[in-house]
Amino acid sequence: MPVKQIVIEAVTAAGDWSGSLTQADIDSAAAIVSAETGAHGEVALALADDALLRQLNRDYRGKDKPTNVLSFPSGEGDFLGDVAMSRETLVREALEQGKDERSHALHLLVHGILHLLGYDHETDKQADAMESLERRILEKLGIEDPYGDQPQAH
Repeated sequence: MPVKQIVIEAVTAAGDWSGSLTQADIDSAAAIVSAETGAHGEVALALADDALLRQLNRDYRGKDKPTNVLSFPSGEGDFLGDVAMSRETLVREALEQGKDERSHALHLLVHGILHLLGYDHETDKQADAMESLERRILEKLGIEDPYGDQPQAH
């Protein structure tokens, strides 16, 4: 039977994510992304650390440094793909940007899922569309606009 909404299977690969994301947060994000986009399918989420994200970033993007979130679309039926997030990078970014961990983690999760659905931010037009959708989804999650009044680097 086909999946009628986005379902996320989260696995903690490294670190203590209890202060950043709960299963309820993950489920809420999935439901709202589904409602806003009409998308459905399964997502595998790796809650990881800088070491794993650095390895994935190096192996798949040729960038030998950790990053906050990576998405790997599958293109196979109801499996949308994989999202991997680094707790160390998200905590560091949250502190630098004056955000709480949960809000930043939810933003990165939504951002990663939207990449699986084909959204991107390579051009200003793509970025505007993706950021607008992120803002709508995050507002429904009770998260303030992560972009504020500052232009985003694309």
